[in-house]
Amino acid sequence: MTNIYVGNLSFQTTNDELRSAFEEFGQVSSANVIQDRETGRSRGFGFVEMPDGEAAQQAIQQMNEAELNGRKLTVNEARPRQDNRRGGGGRY
Repeated sequence: MTNIYVGNLSFQTTNDELRSAFEEFGQVSSANVIQDRETGRSRGFGFVEMPDGEAAQQAIQQMNEAELNGRKLTVNEARPRQDNRRGGGGRY
């Protein structure tokens, strides 16, 4: 399973639109536009999961800097999330 980060999304982009854009390259397991917990508005980025690694790499190459809803996307393989809540590793 490849997790793909999609940045610079239009605030009007829906999960379905994101899914449709990536289904052009293969099966999409999930497509989620991230929303602010308090306001419910899009935060301007999302994630797409694709089970086929080759299709995912093709999607990343083709969709990076492609236009969706009037915005030029930033697309790359998602990195594991850093947990910043523990407070370790900071300067003192």
